Amino acid sequence: MKTTPLTPADLRASVLAVPPLARRPDGTPDDAGNRRLLAHLRSGGITTYMYGGNANFYNLGVAEFGRVLDTLTPLLEASDWLIPSIGADFGKAAEQIALLRERAFPTAMVLPLRFPATPAGVASGIGKLAERYGRPVIAYVKDEGYIRNEDLAALVKDGSVCAVKYAIVRDDPREDAVLRDLIACIGTDPLISGIGERPVIDHFRTFGLRAFTSGSCCVAPALSNGIRVALHDGRFDDAAALREHFVPLENARDAWSPIRVLHAAVAAAGIANTGPIGEFLSTIDDPRTLADIEKAATQLVALNADALA
Repeated sequence: MKTTPLTPADLRASVLAVPPLARRPDGTPDDAGNRRLLAHLRSGGITTYMYGGNANFYNLGVAEFGRVLDTLTPLLEASDWLIPSIGADFGKAAEQIALLRERAFPTAMVLPLRFPATPAGVASGIGKLAERYGRPVIAYVKDEGYIRNEDLAALVKDGSVCAVKYAIVRDDPREDAVLRDLIACIGTDPLISGIGERPVIDHFRTFGLRAFTSGSCCVAPALSNGIRVALHDGRFDDAAALREHFVPLENARDAWSPIRVLHAAVAAAGIANTGPIGEFLSTIDDPRTLADIEKAATQLVALNADALA
């Protein structure tokens, strides 16, 4: 498992998978399911795993957070990198930091708190969390106005923030004044395109980003990794052709919940039994919706198998 400090090369070396957490019926982590999912990701060349929203880390208690990390860590191989997420509120994040200091993870991502929060308060809180951790953290920018770009730049400059997951959704990803200004403040090295396959080509071609997260890569890691390789080679048409395979599942995620659909899709594709989804969220149980998810997921996993053949 990676324990060394984060570098831009680390961000670019793999798609940053954002997987669901497989759980037993009682809600505890399912080692067998999580092992199968990680093996599936590795089979497609993905070795970085960012456990956050799709794994419902928002609703992990502090003690449960430590137990979950301790069940996931033995499933990792030497070349793997696990990025845990903390928060979203400051108090819980600070207590989770105390647990992380006892473990070897080189960084953690701070989940965004939408309310109650102010931009200046978010910046101050992230800085204090990094100070308590003694290691830099990853900031997650999901909404415009969450944190000021100049404050993010100051946190990057002083070593409190080592990367920024940028995930503000735009109707046209090529038109993004906030992202353009953020790049002017911190450059592209710390930036991660954080909204999956749909905007990533524009983020690379228009803005020069070089790293991206994906949830749907959990179904088709070889295809998602193929997009990453094509983008780094400047083969944008090849990347676009591969991205088309993800559109049906991404459409389902946009329509019915990115988290809940991915949780169902991993199971429907036969990759791993994901079980319940954790508190304050519920699994999808509508038969028609599940049938649509299964169709998209099985088609995508079959295309992934063809790519590996």
